[in-house]
Amino acid sequence: MLQEIVISGFGGQGVLSMGKILAFSGIMENKEVSWFPAYGPEQRGGTANVTVIISDELISSPIVNEFDVAIVLNQPSLEKFESRVKPGGILIYDDYGIQKAPARKDINVFKIKAMDESLSMDNTRVFNMIVLGGLLKISPVVKLENVMEGLKKSLPERHHHLLPMNEDAIRKGMELIEQEQIALVENRIIV
Repeated sequence: MLQEIVISGFGGQGVLSMGKILAFSGIMENKEVSWFPAYGPEQRGGTANVTVIISDELISSPIVNEFDVAIVLNQPSLEKFESRVKPGGILIYDDYGIQKAPARKDINVFKIKAMDESLSMDNTRVFNMIVLGGLLKISPVVKLENVMEGLKKSLPERHHHLLPMNEDAIRKGMELIEQEQIALVENRIIV
């Protein structure tokens, strides 16, 4: 098993944290893991992305040109990474930050309304956990119990009382994720 994943969005959306939790989870499953963050000088509010590789075998390089999975949480991220998803790969997006939906027909496109759900929960800080739940539903690269352990390791102990809320958000994301049917009809893309 080899999964090359990129998660991208604005700083402050929990992009790097989501990657770190996946990486910790992979380590707990005795997988080979690479966590490679990239962000500008203005981490909160600027664009940020993280590449996470989880594999049963040694990882030769943390630098990846094409991804099995791309999670994009804003329009600049969609524009940068949609073309870099391998044919047959997965693209997950939250349409809250997307003005122009994905158009490729050779990949599996999934939408998750994580921001809407986090707003209805009156807690936007669980946005990234909802997205993570969507990923785990369609591509269970790690087990939920290890994600919770990874979350426990990445959160300071003073925040461990938030673990049940985060698990609820992950489970909600598993319910919300939906595959989009993209078809070309009379030279128009119908989503």
